[in-house]
Amino acid sequence: MAEKRDYYEVLGVDKSATVDDIKKAYRKLAMKYHPDQNKEPGAEEKFKELSEAYAVLSDEQKRSQYDKFGHAGMSGYSDADFYNNANFSDIFRDMGFGNYDNLFDLFFGGRGGGQRGQSRGADLRYDLEVDFKDAAFGVEKDVIFPRMDTCDTCHGSGAKPGTKVKNCSDCGGTGQTRQVTQSLFGQMVRVGPCNKCHGRGKLYDTPCPECHGSGKSRHVRQIKVKIPAGVEEGMQLRVAGEGESGMNGMPPGDLYVVVHVKSHPNFQRYGDDILCVLPISITQAVLGDEVEVETLNGKAKLKIPAGTQTDTTFRLRGEGMQSLRMRGRGDMHVKVLVKVPKKLTEHQRKLYEELAVDEKENTKNKNDNKNIFEKIGDAFKS
Repeated sequence: MAEKRDYYEVLGVDKSATVDDIKKAYRKLAMKYHPDQNKEPGAEEKFKELSEAYAVLSDEQKRSQYDKFGHAGMSGYSDADFYNNANFSDIFRDMGFGNYDNLFDLFFGGRGGGQRGQSRGADLRYDLEVDFKDAAFGVEKDVIFPRMDTCDTCHGSGAKPGTKVKNCSDCGGTGQTRQVTQSLFGQMVRVGPCNKCHGRGKLYDTPCPECHGSGKSRHVRQIKVKIPAGVEEGMQLRVAGEGESGMNGMPPGDLYVVVHVKSHPNFQRYGDDILCVLPISITQAVLGDEVEVETLNGKAKLKIPAGTQTDTTFRLRGEGMQSLRMRGRGDMHVKVLVKVPKKLTEHQRKLYEELAVDEKENTKNKNDNKNIFEKIGDAFKS
């Protein structure tokens, strides 16, 4: 299988391109490679490649995942998922190809696509909050959410049990109707859900009292979702088939779990690395010390060398977050902050005063040892 090209390269735009820039680039190339206009070999595959790139880069969430992880970040999407939330209607309408709510109407609807004209179930979103440490090591969470599922009373028919159900006269029970239109590039056939039976293909006199004829009723679903170690804020986890049920046997939608990571009182995250601030005393900074620091794995020893300055940063390798992109973990960076005491005991004050006198003597002796040229230089500096 040929390796996929970079989506930005496919559309010929920079990574900093705006949505309008991406749309303009796609419109221009789609006009050139549309299979109803360009009959050259490979034109349709080129058009599909362009449309896939546009569908991803015009969607804020998909584009963010693609920018972070490349094509690997798109592996959780099915073929249909690439085109969810992508609005092709106004582009195709301006080009004279009719009004398409979904790109599959173009790829499959006019080419005998069977049940493609009917819709799969709706996708659902669930926002899940996890602790900082759970994000570091991974966790399995129970997710409870409502969804519209096949009605238990009528089993999806929409009719009251025991009442008569017949095929729709407009679509002949297929749930689809075909509409033929003329465009600048010839005859176009659009297949879509039947307006009379709303895609069910069946009609009934008495609707189901539970779902009121929709064939679906509200259910509460509980599942377990595995949160991978190293998950980042805003990352989407796709759970296939856990969305709402489709119509007439069409597959269900998917559940997208959007992860939100709680902040930690001591740690800040920077990619796979974490940072913490460690306050130390003046004597620890001057004389050096060995201290305990909190890590994600518990306590660890950290040696503070004598003469350490404030804002000095030390690294503890492998004590950061688990990496999603490669094996191993990031590092933990410990930034020391030298604390100046606000209150002193009499004994402490006396010691600091003695230290101050000693420092003055050292400075005086240092200046006395300077030659005449160094003293003149100091005078000019002052």
